[in-house]
Order: sequence, then C-alpha cells, then structure tokens
Amino acid sequence: MVLGMCPTMAVTNTAINSLAMGMSTLVVLLGSSTLVSLFRKAIPEQVRITTYIVIIATFVTVIDFLLAALVPGVHKELGAFIPLIVVNCLILGRAEAFASRQRAGLAFIDALGMGIGFTFALLAIGIIREVLGSGTLFTIPLFGKGFEPWVIMVLPPGGFLTLGFLLLGFNRLRKKT
Repeated sequence: MVLGMCPTMAVTNTAINSLAMGMSTLVVLLGSSTLVSLFRKAIPEQVRITTYIVIIATFVTVIDFLLAALVPGVHKELGAFIPLIVVNCLILGRAEAFASRQRAGLAFIDALGMGIGFTFALLAIGIIREVLGSGTLFTIPLFGKGFEPWVIMVLPPGGFLTLGFLLLGFNRLRKKT
C-alpha cells in the first residue's frame, strides 16, 4: 500500500523538499494519466506498459529540467530522486488501473486526487522530520538555542520511522471509528 513512498523517504527531510517532490509527482501524474487516457484506444496491448513508461519518463524529464532552471537549489537537493519518479509504482499503477480504462476528465480528476494525497503525505512526513530534526519549518527557526535536534530525523531512517508512526496513528484512528 505504501510502496510508492519508498523512493521518496530520503528527500522528505525538509518541508520544502517534500513539497517539491510532491508537486513534481502531482504534475507527472496529471500529465501522464491524461495522456494515457486520451490515447488508451490507440496503444496496442502488447506495448502498453512500455508506452506508459515512455509517457511518464517524458513528463519526468520536463519536470527535471524545469526544476533545474527555476529552483536549482531544490533540484540539487532532490538529485537522483526526481528521475526515480519514472519508476514510482503509484504513477504506473494509476496509468494501468485507472487512466487506461477511463475518459480523460475522470483520469485527470483521479490523478489530481492521488497527487494531492501523495503531496500531503510527503509534506506531513517532511514537516515532522524538519521540525524534530532541525528545529525549523520551511527553514524558519521554531525553537530557541537550547533545542537539541534529533539528528536521526534528517537521515533516511528518520523517514521510515516517521512513516511508521504516522501509519500507526492512522490505523489506531481507523479502529476507533
């Protein structure tokens, strides 16, 4: 269920990186789902997955170039993780399971919802990690000089710990209702 989160764990160490990765994924989802839906009847069954990957890779390349041109600092922080959006199972899964079977409008709405949810999840992880690991939020200091940061939170294991605790919390909430 959360397999699509794994490649992003290393970059959610700040809220800015989380937001950039989430928005990048959202744009790729919107573009690729819409395009897959528009061409769903023209794509031969034998090459559909390959075609979806080429479509997704095209959007990822555009996002990668845009980030490099517009926000080079964020692009440098995200590094190799932007190209990994191509193999994110969330995007390929939505192309295969939904966009390839629905009209473009519905595919766009589905991608919008999935992308916003994914961005929200990354942002939640990034905010928790940045606040606990650096004592800042969007690089704005929150605590005084006496704050002792939890260094593990800005390292990749901090992402998995945060995701685990968030999943635990949401599962507990779901069982109460």
